[in-house]
Amino acid sequence: MIYHPSDLSSNIGFIDLEGLKITFINMPLRESALPNTPPEGPAILSAIVRNYGAIPSIIDLNAYRIKDNIAKNKSLKNGRHITTKEFKSLFERHIQNVGDQDIIGLSGKITTLKWQEDVSTIVRELQPESFIVSGNGLATEIKAGLFQWIPELDGIARSEGDDIILLICKDAMVIKELGMKKAINTGKLSPYYAGEINGGHRFIYEGDRPKNLDNIPFAALDLLESDPYGHNILEDYIKVPVWGLKANNSSATPFEMKRSLTTVSSRGCPYACAFCYRGAQGERNYGMRSAEHIAIQIKEYVDKYNLDFIGFPDDNFAVDKRRIDEMVHVFKEYGVDHIRWGTHTRMDEADERAYKMAESGCIYIGFGAESADEHVLTLMNKGGFILKNGFTRKKVNGKNYNFPTTMVDAVKNCRKAGIHANCTWIMAYPGEELQHLQTSIAFIMWQKEFWTAGIQPGTKDFKKFEDGVNQKIFTATAYPGTELWNVVRPDLKKHFDIEFDQYGDPICDDNFHNYVLELDDATKILNDMQGNPVNFGEMPLDQFLQTREYVDNGQIEKILEIT
Repeated sequence: MIYHPSDLSSNIGFIDLEGLKITFINMPLRESALPNTPPEGPAILSAIVRNYGAIPSIIDLNAYRIKDNIAKNKSLKNGRHITTKEFKSLFERHIQNVGDQDIIGLSGKITTLKWQEDVSTIVRELQPESFIVSGNGLATEIKAGLFQWIPELDGIARSEGDDIILLICKDAMVIKELGMKKAINTGKLSPYYAGEINGGHRFIYEGDRPKNLDNIPFAALDLLESDPYGHNILEDYIKVPVWGLKANNSSATPFEMKRSLTTVSSRGCPYACAFCYRGAQGERNYGMRSAEHIAIQIKEYVDKYNLDFIGFPDDNFAVDKRRIDEMVHVFKEYGVDHIRWGTHTRMDEADERAYKMAESGCIYIGFGAESADEHVLTLMNKGGFILKNGFTRKKVNGKNYNFPTTMVDAVKNCRKAGIHANCTWIMAYPGEELQHLQTSIAFIMWQKEFWTAGIQPGTKDFKKFEDGVNQKIFTATAYPGTELWNVVRPDLKKHFDIEFDQYGDPICDDNFHNYVLELDDATKILNDMQGNPVNFGEMPLDQFLQTREYVDNGQIEKILEIT
C-alpha cells in the first residue's frame, strides 16, 4: 500500500517530540557569489518540529565568506568558504552551546557531495550517537547509493521533507529509547526503515508535496539571528540584495534594494525542460500558497525586519492566473501592495499577468530563457511554448536575427508594466553549434540596446541599465535522472567511464563519484578523468573554449565576431 507521508505522520501529537534536539546543517553554494538567500528549507523544517516540542537549531555553512590571503590568491573578491578544520571548530562550539544532538540533518544540492562527506565524518566523530540524515537534492538524485559514499548516514530523505521530518524525529526517538535491534523487533519504526544497506541499518524516507502549502509554518528565521559565535548571520543576508550586481549572481538589476529577504511562494514546475533536475526529483507537480498566505508573510517580514524588497525564487511563479489576479486586491487589503518584489517565471507567462504582477508591487522577473535559438530551444523541450508565436526579426551589429516573438514580447511587456526583466542562459548544450550560441548572444545585445534606448550614453543611468542585463552564461551540465543525462550517456561513458544498471541508473562507483564531485559549480567547464575539458555541444573544442573565455571575461560581444 502506498501512503502519503502526511498520513503516516498524522498520529504524531504536538508534544510527542518534546525535548528532541535536532541540528540542520546547510551546505555552501557557489563560492563566487555572496550569500543572499537564507536557507528556507531547514528553517521551515525547524518551525515544524518546534511546533511538536523539539528543539531545533541551524548551522548555515553557506553564510560564511572569509576574506584573507587564501581568498585573494583564488581571486575570490567576496571571500572564501570556511575550511573543514574551521567547520569542526564551529561545530564544537555549537555543541558546547546547545548540548548533544539527537538528529543531525544535512541539507544540500547535488553540488555539495564533498561537503557532506567531510561534514558527516566530523559529525559522527563528535556526535557518535546522533541520527544523521541527508536531505534535499543530493539525497534525492543519488538515492541509496549515497550510503556507499557517506557511510556515516543513517538515512536519506528524498523529495520534500515537511511531513517526513516528523517521522525522522519519531524514528530517532524510538531508537534512542529502545536501541536499534529492539526498535526493529517491536515494529515501532516507520515503514521507511530499509534494512541493512552497505553494512548498516538505513532509512530511505520518501517525501511528497504537502497537501496544503498554506498549513506550513513560516520559516524559523530567528534561528539564524545568532551563530555559534553569536554573530547575526540573518542580518548579513538581509543586507545583501536578493538580485543585483552586488550579489554576483545571474540576475542583475538596474535598481537597488537595501534590505531584502526571500520566501518560496510555490513549489515544483509542471513543465519538462530536458536539463532541469526538478523532474529527476519528482517535482513536476505544482503546488502553490494562496495570495492571502503570501501577503500575511510579507507583512510579517516587512514589519519585523524593515525590508524594502521581497524575492520569490520560485521555479515558476505565474502558472496560475487566478492567483495573480487575487494578489492585486489581497495585497491591498493587507497593506503590502507598496512593497517591491520580484520572482522567476516563464517567458510565455509574461502576458497580461505581467501587468497584474506590477500592480501588486512586482518590479523584477527573471526568465529562464536558456537560449534564443529555435533549434536549441526545441532540443531543450522549450520550443513548444517559446516558439508558438513565431519569430521577430531584429538587427544586431549589422546582422539580422530571428528571435522568438514570445521572448521579445516578454521583455517588452515587462518594460511597459514597469518591471525589469532578465534572462538566464546555457551554452554548449548538446546539438548547439556556434551560430546557435551567437543567436543567444545577439538577443542579449538586443536587450542592452532595448533597455538603454533613449538614455544618454556615458551617463550613470545608461550604465545602470546596461549592467542590468545579465551576461553570465552557464555551461550545460547533465544531472542524474534528467532527459539531458540520458542524451549525453555516451559522453559520460567516454569521459568519466560511468556505468549504468539494468534500470538505467548510474552505478555508484568511484567513476560516478568523481563525476558528481565535478558538479560543484554550474558556471565552470567540467573536466574528465584525465583533466581534459568536456564539451557536450557541437562546437569544436577550441571554439567552445574560446567562447567560454569570452563569457568568463565579460566579452560576449566578441562571440559574434567568430566565424
